[in-house]
Amino acid sequence: MSKDKPSIPKGTRDFGPATVVKRNYIFSVIKRTFEKFGFLPLETPAMENLSVLTGKYGDEGDQLIFKILNSGDFAGKITPQDLEKGSKPLTPKISEKALRYDLTVPFARYVVMNRNEVAFPFKRYQIQPVWRADRPQRGRYREFYQCDADVVGTNSLLCEAEIILMMDEVLSTLGLDDFTIKFNHRGLLAGIAEAIGASGREADLCVAIDKLDKIGQDAVNQELLQKGFTQDAINNLQPVLALTGAIDDLLPKLDALLQNSEEGKRGLKDIRSMLSFLQSFEVKQAKLQLDVTLARGLSYYTGCIFEVKVNNAQMGSISGGGRYDNLTGMFGLPGVSGVGFSFGVDRIFDVLEELNLFPEGSQTITQVLIANFDEESMRYALPVLQALRTMGISTELYPDSTKLKKQMAYADQKQIPFVLLIGSEEMDTSLLNLRNMRTGEQQRLTLAEIIDHLQTYFSA
Repeated sequence: MSKDKPSIPKGTRDFGPATVVKRNYIFSVIKRTFEKFGFLPLETPAMENLSVLTGKYGDEGDQLIFKILNSGDFAGKITPQDLEKGSKPLTPKISEKALRYDLTVPFARYVVMNRNEVAFPFKRYQIQPVWRADRPQRGRYREFYQCDADVVGTNSLLCEAEIILMMDEVLSTLGLDDFTIKFNHRGLLAGIAEAIGASGREADLCVAIDKLDKIGQDAVNQELLQKGFTQDAINNLQPVLALTGAIDDLLPKLDALLQNSEEGKRGLKDIRSMLSFLQSFEVKQAKLQLDVTLARGLSYYTGCIFEVKVNNAQMGSISGGGRYDNLTGMFGLPGVSGVGFSFGVDRIFDVLEELNLFPEGSQTITQVLIANFDEESMRYALPVLQALRTMGISTELYPDSTKLKKQMAYADQKQIPFVLLIGSEEMDTSLLNLRNMRTGEQQRLTLAEIIDHLQTYFSA
């Protein structure tokens, strides 16, 4: 009988220890920043009721939701007539649950279900995996982590300003120094739709121009034509999409373009308010860009929208978000405004690898390995092991008495910076041999001196 070779689904990955340690470094920077800005942690189930997720991401997003087949004989009640109707009406009959597509919709569902327990404005962060039935490619996976921060229960544009500050602080702390935070407003996009003669078609416009970087302007124009936009409207759109330059130069041009659009004027007012808040803060490394082509295809955004691009790495956006005034209304709780954003940890990881920005020692868990020469040295080492751990130094004792070369190779492979050698002479004199694996230097020190040396080294 042939055995199938083990494999994992396309678009998913195993993470070995070295990778997990690096990912945890990214998570820790993000978590510290979220908590510095007053956000509280939250977790929600990996699967949601399908009815909670559908209709929140647009038609294209709905097609990327991973549905979970009902348990048991899921097809038992399906009739030939059901099959003839196609997949859309059939899906609810065979699948009542789905893997979450993002963390924002489950958050909105949580707020509605717990509205009497949470204090508004409610600021939460969430670091969990999500799943999308997308075509796998570099930087695009079917299972990936999102790190979200959202606040609901306030209309203040201070929240948008703080999103920019958190994006800037996290990426600057991770060592990135050449990245752009792009922003736009769905009101501007609605006003642009009016200005080009396609009033009320901003949803279709957003879905199309959201693909501008991926498929190019000609393909976007073709898609708009297929969606029923007139050739005149498409021609009118071209100079608008070409609007670029400094923020202070763009705003007057948009004032003129959108002077007859209430939605457009709302968008410009919000952007100016957000920028006025930012003037009171220091932006560390980020370049800010008002990008009128930024659309973000998710249908629930209603106000400012954001996206982050690293300029010196071959990668798509690594963060994005926006305001969603109507999301909780879909679950029966109208009038609760929200705004949030998400970091794509997998893409950030790839960027840090490409630019060699992980700090030295970011893969180190064990700080000291105690070599094991024989039963006597092993017994002598046990209280030493305890003492080092008590002082907060991550230490392990090699479990077997084997060749020193093998133990040193183990330390090298795990990138352990120090090896403690305890032989018969060391036991007689109580001067233990501490070897720095990076420099090759060896020192004979008492246990107290070793602890002091290591604490000084690792705190530097």
